[in-house]
Amino acid sequence: SFYGLLQSDLLISGIEIALWDCLGRAKEEPIWKLLGYNKTERKLPYASVLFGDTAAETKQKAVDMRSKGFKAIKFGWGPFGLTTVEDDAAHIHAAREGIGADGYLMIDAGTVFKDDVEAAANRLPALAEANVYWYEEPFDGYALAEYGALAKRSSKVKLAGGEGAHNAFQAEQLIDYGGVGFIQIDTGYVGGIGNAYRVAQYATSKGVKYVNHTFTSQSALSSSLQPFAGLKESNITEYPMEPKALCQELTVNRIDVGSDGMIEAPDAPGTGITINTAAVKKYLVEAEIKVKGKTLYSTPTV
Repeated sequence: SFYGLLQSDLLISGIEIALWDCLGRAKEEPIWKLLGYNKTERKLPYASVLFGDTAAETKQKAVDMRSKGFKAIKFGWGPFGLTTVEDDAAHIHAAREGIGADGYLMIDAGTVFKDDVEAAANRLPALAEANVYWYEEPFDGYALAEYGALAKRSSKVKLAGGEGAHNAFQAEQLIDYGGVGFIQIDTGYVGGIGNAYRVAQYATSKGVKYVNHTFTSQSALSSSLQPFAGLKESNITEYPMEPKALCQELTVNRIDVGSDGMIEAPDAPGTGITINTAAVKKYLVEAEIKVKGKTLYSTPTV
């Protein structure tokens, strides 16, 4: 799998993000300021949720998210692309009906079409009719030719992708050859905040909007906001709405949606997010590494 390759970049990303956080706390500055931004720009958060099992369930999810104040909602995965074009169209129109005509609606295909351009293109009429803001990941991330071919056929709905990019080069290729209108970067995949910042600047120079990819904890959300915190043009952000219980208990504070329906990166040292050490400690597994009787590593006291 494309997403299973280059696992070392995931490890590097975690270390790199931690180093940025340490640097920010040492200098008492938020990471976004260390990157050179003078101020943060408020972003429109979109609620990221799964399609319902039925079109009726999808509509109700949209209604629920809108009632919570979200003006933008992304539906993904679930049954989309697994049955018929008609079924998918029903889900798309149900989502639009639930969110209302003035809301932003995004659709995430979850790479379900692999490299089948025709199958992905068959969904374009319904997407256009429902005024979908973007069509995300119809293909695997390496399918640059397929992205490019679909982009040429999708005049009304822009493509989005890039969450599986393990480095800046892969993301830049998706912009240059895949024809995406939105590049979605996961700081936990791409090599960290520095690489994500590089992609954000490159995307801006090409007229492509940068979007963060995050679906887990508040710590991950803040890390994902830092690289484009000061970019006015890239004004929409993913906001996880169905996280696992573990993700919710990992942090003391969180980034909440404001009364204006917007969010922004914290104006606090580092990521601005405080880890709940007591919660993390429950999952601690002590380890010791010895070579020829010499201890090279042992779990530190937390």
